[in-house]
Formats: sequence, C-alpha cells, structure tokens
Amino acid sequence: MTRSEPLDLADPALRLRATAAARGAMPFDRLITNGIVVDMVTGEHRAADVGVVGPLIASVHKPRSRSDAGEIIDAKGGFICPGLIDTHMHVESSMVTPATYANAVVARGVTTVVWDPHEFANVHGVAGVEWAMAATRDLPLRFIVLAPSCVPSAPGLELAGADFDATIIRDLLKRSEIGGIAEVMNMRGVIDGDARMSAIVHAGLASGKPVCGHARSLTGSDLMAFMAAGVSSDHELVSGDDLMEKLRAGLVIELRGSHDHLLPEFVAALNRLGHLPQTVTLCTDDVFPDDLHSAGGLDDVVRRLTRYGLKPEWALQAATLNAARRLGRDDLGLIAAGRRADLVIFDNLVDFQAQYVLVNGETLAQAGQLAQCPEPTSSDTFKQSMKIAPLTSDDFRNRSQGRRVRVATIDRPRFTRWGEAETDVIDGFVTPPKGATLIAVAHRHGLSSSAPKVGYLREWGRWQGAFATTVSHDSHNLTVFGGNEEDMAVAANAVIAAGGGMASARGGVVQALLPLPISGLVSEAPLADVADGFAALRASMDTIVDWQPPYLIFKACFGATLACNAGPHQTDLGIADVLTGTVLTSPVLGIVE
Repeated sequence: MTRSEPLDLADPALRLRATAAARGAMPFDRLITNGIVVDMVTGEHRAADVGVVGPLIASVHKPRSRSDAGEIIDAKGGFICPGLIDTHMHVESSMVTPATYANAVVARGVTTVVWDPHEFANVHGVAGVEWAMAATRDLPLRFIVLAPSCVPSAPGLELAGADFDATIIRDLLKRSEIGGIAEVMNMRGVIDGDARMSAIVHAGLASGKPVCGHARSLTGSDLMAFMAAGVSSDHELVSGDDLMEKLRAGLVIELRGSHDHLLPEFVAALNRLGHLPQTVTLCTDDVFPDDLHSAGGLDDVVRRLTRYGLKPEWALQAATLNAARRLGRDDLGLIAAGRRADLVIFDNLVDFQAQYVLVNGETLAQAGQLAQCPEPTSSDTFKQSMKIAPLTSDDFRNRSQGRRVRVATIDRPRFTRWGEAETDVIDGFVTPPKGATLIAVAHRHGLSSSAPKVGYLREWGRWQGAFATTVSHDSHNLTVFGGNEEDMAVAANAVIAAGGGMASARGGVVQALLPLPISGLVSEAPLADVADGFAALRASMDTIVDWQPPYLIFKACFGATLACNAGPHQTDLGIADVLTGTVLTSPVLGIVE
C-alpha cells in the first residue's frame, strides 16, 4: 500500500482524469462489465458497469453504455462489492508473517485489516510495533496498525517482555501509520479510574484516533463507565442479550468469527431487530493457521453469518460501509464515483468465492490466486526470544511443609472462578488435587525468574499427557498444561529447544511439535506447512484430553492466562485476580495437618 493513503486520492491530476473519463471525454483505465453491483446504501442488486481511473472509481453507470477502456474485466454475472474490511485481528494468531497472511486473504476479497500487534509488543516492546509497521508497508493488503494499549494486559499481575505506559502510547500515536489505540483490555483499570489506564485512554482521545475496546461481560454501570472513559468499540460478545445491550449503549460492534457457537444467536438477535445497525462491523479476531488455509479470513465470517440466516447484504454492509465509517475512511466501503477502487467480484452471495480482486484500481487476484506474492520483511532479530533454561519435572511441583494442605484452585475454563481443595503432601511436594489439571507459567522474556508458577485447574477434563505453548495471551510466557509433571517437562523443553512454539507430549515422548521461532509466535514457513503442523498438533491433543465444547476446547489453552479478564488466572507471578488486584504467589493456602 502507498504510505500517502488516503491523501493520494486528492491528487488534482487524478481527479481531473477521472472527471474526464466519467463524462466520456477520455477512456477508463479499467472497466468492469456484465456485473451486478451490491449497493451498500440501499441493499439493492442492480446491473451496472464500473469505470476505474488509477486508484479511483470514476463512474458507476448503465450496463453496456461504455466500452472505451484500457482493460475490460468481464464479471460474467458476478456480484461487485467493495473490498472486505476486518475491523479487529491479530496476525500472530495465524502463526505466520504479515506477508503470508496477506497472500492468504487478499485473493479471497479481504482488502483492509485493522491489526493489533500486541503479541509482538508484549514480547519485544516498541520494536515489535515498529516491525509490524515495516512488515506491512508494501503489501497488497492494507494494514491499519494500532498502538497496543495493554502491555502487559494486567500490570502488577503478570510480567511481559515490555511495559507500555502513556508516554510510549503517545509517541506511537504521533506516527501516521498508527490508526488508533488497540483493544483496551484492562477493563477494571479503566472503570476504576486507574491513573495508568486513564492516561493511556486520554492519549488516544487527544490524538483524535479511535480507542478500541475489550468489554468482556461488562454490563450496567461498569459498561457505562468503560464507555464514558472514551472506549468506543467491543468484540468480546458473550450472548445475544450482550449484543443488544451494547448496541443500545452505542458501542461499535466488531462481531467476531472466532467464536462460531455464538454466531447463530447473534444472527437471531439482529433478525429480530429487523435491520442492521450502522454500528455493526465484522472482525476475525483470531484465526488459527489451518482454518485460515482451508476457509479464509473475513470472507469466512461473512459466509458463515449468511449460512446462519443473516441477509448477505447485511453481512456485506457490516464488512464494508459500516467498517469504513468506523475507521473514518470515507474512501473505502462503497462502490461510488470518487471512492477508492477496492473491489471484489464474488461469483455468488452464498459461497462468496472471489473471482477478481482489485486494490487501488489494480487487479491483484483472479480466480482465487494472487498475481504476485509479496516477500516477507526480515525478522532475524526476533529469533532469540526464549530466555529460559531447560526445566525438570520437579519444576512443575509445588513445595510445602506438613502432610496435608488446603490449596486454591482455578475452576472452569474461560469464565473462571476460585475454588479450594484439600490434598496430601508427599516428600515435601504437594500432590495435585484429585481430578485437577496442572497449569504452569514460566517467564521467558529475561526480566524475572523463569521458575514456573504452578496452579491447579478443575473442570478441565482428564489429561493423558501435556501441552506447552509460547502463544499464551497476552504476555506470551511459556505456559504448560498437563496431567503429570514428567510429560510437562518433556513438552516444555521441546518448545524451549525449538525457540518457541507448541508441543504435545505423552508417555515421556513428544507427540507433535510446531516450531514458531519468530518471537515464539509465528513461523516464516509457507501457510500450508504451518497449517499442517498445527492440524497435527491439534489432532494429537484430541488423544490427550477429551474436549467439552463450547468452553473446554483446544483454544481455551491459549487464553487461560489472560489476567485482565474477570476471575482467577495463572500467570508467571502466581494466581492473579484482576477484580481484587491481588496475586497468590503459591496455591497453598494453609497446612491442615
């Protein structure tokens, strides 16, 4: 993308050429014929031809009324739509580089994404954000990069590889490539008027750029306080009622595709409403590599929403015009003279297979294939992120005196709550409570001790092995789950030796390994290879634990340490509770005997 966007459309010579072409005084550069325009304003489907001059739409006119153009694209009855806009996503969740991600989605009709690079920021600090900007400058996919607001997500409750205060945020916001403040996840800090979070939000407001939110389970006065502080969007919806409360409150909704089990409920709520609010946009949030490879990005969200009963015109409006308005990008999101020529021709409005994709007036993809794949930006400086020595099985045991102790537990996946149990102490080590799964978090950024902090999860099923990962939201410390300490050490050491990534182990043997040597988050390998590696890992995990959807699923392993969410969460400092602002450094609460 050109770095002058959107100002490049203001070029006088371009406008004069487009004006002349529109009135018939000169030919178009490109002319799309035999297509059906999906009107994002009226919802109509109407036969029309679209004339393009440079990066600009010059004319939308009656079919076959013009034929003068340097190139004619025959839409063959396809549906002409604006390029899709993903209003909230994390490249790192797909475990590939920005260039590889662009290769995967542009040919599917996604032309703009809003990237919160807080994974890279939590590992590398400002250097991670700078790399995100550099790595996206010359890609066919338009990246709007945001300033990560929560590095770490819960200050005082965890340690990341960096710490962003308001001064750092203000400096980032001065850069033209930074489009706003990324999801504000420290909800409690904002609601309580914490000085640190208030200053970060105020920096965003002073910049005139959007302050994006993460309003998981907020309701009533807490929701009002969050919004009054200046946060204006949310993607953390948990039910249809939650969606309606936040729509009525006036939040911009980033309806995400990463929690598929909730989409039918959201569709039903919108259908009962009878119209699509202007404040509903769409996002992917997180897409695993195998899903990205097989199904796509935001195009897949549009496809699934229509499958669940949402009108295709509504889904497209949310993904185009509504999104452009949210971003303050009047050049995007609409097929109209004077707008930017980001255009997609879909074969139908059921499968949404892109036949042509134009970005800035250039044909970049045809029949699902990019004309030219971009080269990734070098990331060599990010390949030494594992500042942690190999671990032993004893590192995954808690020590205690006495013969029997009372311990704290973290009960339930996702919506966690505190619990307690009594258990034995043998040879100075606490025996995990009956039915508990072990969770350990070890600091890997070199800023503190790397000795794991070990806790006990309940209602996480019966584990027949272990899983280790450095993709662990959002501080991305080494996190290990398991049914026994020996397999946990095997999985952890496989990840450490790989320079980061994920591994499963059972019976003292590594079952699957996905190296992610860049920051412990992504790989430079082709998407197909990363997808296959992740799929193999996911399959191996199906033999280690019996998942119980919708909450006890493989994805739960990546968010179990998200300390900014309500309830207890294991971090590298201990068991953290954002509601009380406390950290329990050891789960041992007291000696019973």
